[in-house]
Amino acid sequence: MNLQTTLSGAASVSGLGVHSGKPATLTIRPAGEGTGVVFVRTDVIDGDVDIPALATRVATTELGTNMTNDAGVSVATVEHFLAACAGLGVDNVRAELDGPELPILDGSSKPFVDLIERAGLKRQSSPRRVLKILKPVEVRQGMKFARLSPGEDFTMRIAIDFSTKAIGRQAISFTMAPGAFAREIAWARTFGFAHQAAQLHAMGKGLGASMDNTVVIENDAVINPGGLQAEDEFVRHKLLDVIGDLFLAGGTIEGFYEAEQPGHALNNQLLRAVFADTSSFAWT
Repeated sequence: MNLQTTLSGAASVSGLGVHSGKPATLTIRPAGEGTGVVFVRTDVIDGDVDIPALATRVATTELGTNMTNDAGVSVATVEHFLAACAGLGVDNVRAELDGPELPILDGSSKPFVDLIERAGLKRQSSPRRVLKILKPVEVRQGMKFARLSPGEDFTMRIAIDFSTKAIGRQAISFTMAPGAFAREIAWARTFGFAHQAAQLHAMGKGLGASMDNTVVIENDAVINPGGLQAEDEFVRHKLLDVIGDLFLAGGTIEGFYEAEQPGHALNNQLLRAVFADTSSFAWT
């Protein structure tokens, strides 16, 4: 039987938010069966400070996946941490945060994978919730689309297409299996464009971004001194974002995800479309 998991203990990591530029410490702790992932804003004194990691709690998707609870307490840029939870099979965890945004760290999920591994995994007694896709559901934005269809296991295929020669068109297929996420996807870093930096700063975004946590592209070149970790690091990071966004389903997915130029907004719209059609899925 595929059983739920939580953590064996607690572990912490600190850093700056990529958009807010504010320091924050994330501490992960064990949680009971059926809890799911719950973010807890420990710096907020009054009211409800728990934010369940669910698609229905996503408030904005500009430059990241950001969630808010009914009391208006928010948490930003959750996708890299959630991808690590999905990739390592963590079902139940309380993620305590003393700031408005998760730390960006190196711009990938690897530091969060390391964090979870330091805390350790513990198997629980209840079966894991699996969202089984029963029929295709698709959302589109112009040439962009994302689709979930019936399939065995959790398999994904995505493609991205950028005009810069530094990226161009890249595609990747991936099946979620033990060890695969940490080995093939977790280390892929987020990326951005040098010419957009001033515009982002004027919007109050990207204040914590640097070449220590972002692959920076200028014209047709990557300008980070160390270059890329793989030629297709860009599409691997996009897939990382997909995995984190889809974990907001509230359980493991059994099905096939396919997308052309996916993004946070499209991923959230897809999950909402699935849940809006009760004939498209079943919890098993």
